[in-house]
Amino acid sequence: MLAVQRDISLKVFYALLPDEQQQGAGFGVPFTWDIPMLEGYRWEALPNSARSPSLSGFFGSNTPDIYKIFAKEKPDVVIITGWQSLPLLQALWACMRLRIPRIIRGESNALRRRPGWIRLIHRLFLSRFDAFLAIGKANREFYRNYGIPQGKIFTCNYFVDNRWFQERFRGIAGERDIIRSGWGIRKDDVCFLYAGKLIPKKRIFDLLQALKKACLVRENICVLVVGTGDLIETARRFVSEHRLPVTFAGFLNQTEIVKAYAAADCLALPSDFGETWGLVVNEAMCCGLPAIVSDRVGCGPDLVVNGVTGFVFPFGDPDALAGRLLDMASDLDKRLQMGKNAVEKVRGYSVEKALESTLNAINFVVRQKA
Repeated sequence: MLAVQRDISLKVFYALLPDEQQQGAGFGVPFTWDIPMLEGYRWEALPNSARSPSLSGFFGSNTPDIYKIFAKEKPDVVIITGWQSLPLLQALWACMRLRIPRIIRGESNALRRRPGWIRLIHRLFLSRFDAFLAIGKANREFYRNYGIPQGKIFTCNYFVDNRWFQERFRGIAGERDIIRSGWGIRKDDVCFLYAGKLIPKKRIFDLLQALKKACLVRENICVLVVGTGDLIETARRFVSEHRLPVTFAGFLNQTEIVKAYAAADCLALPSDFGETWGLVVNEAMCCGLPAIVSDRVGCGPDLVVNGVTGFVFPFGDPDALAGRLLDMASDLDKRLQMGKNAVEKVRGYSVEKALESTLNAINFVVRQKA
């Protein structure tokens, strides 16, 4: 939407356009997204001088030509999307040398404590930006903890395309029983959805342990696992050994994932601090699902209100998570109401809201330069 604003000329620079194998890193399967990602705006792939360009690691890509490109393009403002890879710092350095105003839109949050030397680096780094797009409450607190003035921080809540998900969900909601049957989920089961890579930070085994405990109390609880990754075979063995009611659906692309939301009753995301937000929560809430998340998931302070849109449980505590599964499974009316509340809550985390905030930040830094 930023690309079609009357007074905005947008161009996006990519350090790397991954192939199917690179895109599939961590997912366990090669793939390309099945929705258009490069349409509707101008973009350019930067020359990448890394020996084997990849998406992994800080030095996975190297784009030293960005200075010459910015010098030629002469942008009025540059938005940099974090600091987790070398090209992002190369973009910042180019802006500093060329005196181009810069806005940061990162994902780090204040939920995690950091050692002093890292805080020092963060403080020096953040001082180089003119404005900050806060993706949520914990991200805003992260900036405030480093002394960033309130007036330089613009609320730009993390979002998915709410309308896209809701339209597709409405189109298949009537097929819920058929979809469930295809995955072996009984009509009256309370189905908890795990959607994401099966990698350590996502903590799939916390959920499986909690399911094992909850099944001792209720027999109509099950889990649908969407995704694959390094831990998939270990998870399958655990499920088989303990005879747990778990269906592994494998990887589902963007146009398919809504089927999982239609089949499920609640999302479960037990991740560690590596889950700096958790956009799967936005997607699920768009489709009317409440969410159970650990207290280390970045979106928790924004989207998950205990007993209203879901539950937050202490990280790494399968007993507490089992209790929340049972709470959610025991009261159909409350669960449905929490799903409705979730739809309302995520309404404020939209493309339109983010566009408004981004434009405000752009206007702010342009006025500051004038």
